[in-house]
Amino acid sequence: MDDLTRLAVNTIKFLSIDAIEKANSGHPGLPMGAADYAFLLWSRYLKHDPTDPHWPDRDRFVLSAGHGSMLLYSLLHLSGYDLSLDELKNFRQWGSKTPGHPESHLTPGVEATTGPLGQGFGNGVGMALAAKMSAARFPGLFNHRVWGIVSDGDMMEGIASEAASIAGHLRLGNLTYIYDDNKITLDGRLDESMDEDVGKRFEAYGWRTLHIDGHDHAQITKALDEAKNEHERPFLILARTHIGNGAVNKHDTHKVHGEPLGPEETKATKQANGWPLDKPFFIPPEVQALWDKRKAELVKLHGEWNAHEKKWLADHANEAETYRAMREKRVPKDILAQLAAAAPAKTDATRSLAGAIMQKAAALVPSLVGGDADLGGSTKTPLKDSIKVTADDFIGRNLRFGIREHAMGAICNGLAYYGMYIPFSATFLTFSDYMRPAIRLAALSRLQVVHVFTHDSVFLG
Repeated sequence: MDDLTRLAVNTIKFLSIDAIEKANSGHPGLPMGAADYAFLLWSRYLKHDPTDPHWPDRDRFVLSAGHGSMLLYSLLHLSGYDLSLDELKNFRQWGSKTPGHPESHLTPGVEATTGPLGQGFGNGVGMALAAKMSAARFPGLFNHRVWGIVSDGDMMEGIASEAASIAGHLRLGNLTYIYDDNKITLDGRLDESMDEDVGKRFEAYGWRTLHIDGHDHAQITKALDEAKNEHERPFLILARTHIGNGAVNKHDTHKVHGEPLGPEETKATKQANGWPLDKPFFIPPEVQALWDKRKAELVKLHGEWNAHEKKWLADHANEAETYRAMREKRVPKDILAQLAAAAPAKTDATRSLAGAIMQKAAALVPSLVGGDADLGGSTKTPLKDSIKVTADDFIGRNLRFGIREHAMGAICNGLAYYGMYIPFSATFLTFSDYMRPAIRLAALSRLQVVHVFTHDSVFLG
């Protein structure tokens, strides 16, 4: 790599190291190990606008390995988001915008609240699904992708397997995850608990896979180029990396996973990399200039899309009002009265009455989409005036999650994070046990998600 690129990569590493060292808490291993491919993704491929984090046609980036949050905060600051250097210095401090794990409602540019491993993986699948559905509803308006970083821990959680399975089934070719394959977990070597071939597992799910050296910029660039041009299958880039890459003594050890480097190791690592010892949170001017140039390019791209959107709305008068309603996630002010009026007069099971009311809700709220865990006939939640979403047709509003309750919850969260959609899920109340982590995160993230739970009994299932 050239000198400027090396300098830019090291800037990400040392911003992360300094913030974690100042907080005396955090996870430096992943930011150091992922800095090479994260820099290339964010500086050359990711389509976003730091001046408008909610641009509808932006790419979405999900750090599923949320413990590596300082990687994301460093990238957001350098890219030009409203996240000052002082906020980086206040990492993990009460009241800051840089909590230990990313929170979507708190930090500009954070797309999903992550930390419990596997949740972000499922969220990204929901975002990619939402993007496909939006492109089907409004042809020619959107062209964006979902990118993410997932870790060994993500891959071990069952929710990731559920979500990967449905992503492959739906052929979400707009989804790319980089698997930070560093062979180290918090307590030691990965091979003490996992030795499967992850690539073959994902190929069986219907994903395209590619193995690379996660520190080789030529290999990273080739992989990202291929991912950008993939449209038929979700893409997993298995990047073999070294946790704590560049650390003098803790490189490739579990000691760098979840604790600060420490003063002596930080000093030695900076000396070994030619980094100034007396300038914590140092950003070389030429590195900032590189990011400023990229920001200008992205702002220009957003402006061009705004003009395109304006023309599209003029040319598609029939779809324009629905598009505006979905962007704003409009709900009629008198919706409760309208739904009450739509309730059948006859006595019936509550789920049957609720199912009838849902048909009216769908007519009033075009953003409402959702599905069930293979129990639609019992929960009475399928929307009768719409078709099912399939890999060949994303225009429908009924989602078939299969018997994947946990992934269903995380995917619905991803649909909500995306914007434009108010998702619902449905299953028996007794199976909500499988969904609790996703429901908890929806509440913590203040997401507009509806869960419909029917039958509750210890004898069910």
